[in-house]
Amino acid sequence: MNAIFAPAGAVRIEIAETFLNTEGARAGFIVLAGMLVSFGFIRMSTRLMRSPKVTWWPGSVTPGGLHIHHLVFGIVMMMVAGFLMFAFQPESPWLEILAATFGIGVGLTLDEFALWIYLDDVYWSEEGRRSVDAIIVATILAGGIAIGIAPLGADSTDDSSLGLVVMILTNLVACVIAAYKGKLWIAILGLFVPLVGEVCAIRLAKPDSPWARRFYKPGGRKFRRADDRQHKYDKRAARYQRWQDRIGGAPSIFKEKPPDE
Repeated sequence: MNAIFAPAGAVRIEIAETFLNTEGARAGFIVLAGMLVSFGFIRMSTRLMRSPKVTWWPGSVTPGGLHIHHLVFGIVMMMVAGFLMFAFQPESPWLEILAATFGIGVGLTLDEFALWIYLDDVYWSEEGRRSVDAIIVATILAGGIAIGIAPLGADSTDDSSLGLVVMILTNLVACVIAAYKGKLWIAILGLFVPLVGEVCAIRLAKPDSPWARRFYKPGGRKFRRADDRQHKYDKRAARYQRWQDRIGGAPSIFKEKPPDE
């Protein structure tokens, strides 16, 4: 594929011409594909189990009431595939088979990412949306690497060593500032697309971000501007949440039980 140049011409993001022509490229792509396929299947499965109209779909609750989360199977698959990969360093076709196994395990595990961070079964709650966010982030990062896009422009060979280091550090600092301003998605995108992180780093922070709490005076001009912008963002976020619900299913609304008398 042709090289893609940043508008400023100083940073190059090059798509590798040897896409899928090497064992490593094929393995990375298979891991990504396995992750997406297993995530799609397990989400479809859980949504069918959730539906009262679908009684024929098998569940994962044993007669004794023990529920085994599918991330357990994912972790086991990643452990087995990773161990065999390191121990034997196989060639094709076993390399691809282990890559697929590892990718399937990643998909099953990331589907319950919210359980990692909340340490509770929040799969169908509002917090469960974090699992969909996690799979999107993983797809962006793994997809960029799989198709040969080097993060931070590190594939550039035309710049001097000092210039390359300065370029990488500048972009990395900008992405860290963007994340500190509460814009994690832009920070991740900025790792792969130059200038995105820099532009975001100089824009207003979200009012609830660590940056705003540290540098914006409550009630001050910057805080009010950030708050106004956040209201507009919330309207767009509602559309994004509807898109999340189409992928992972809408969260359940549980009513509180009255206290026992």
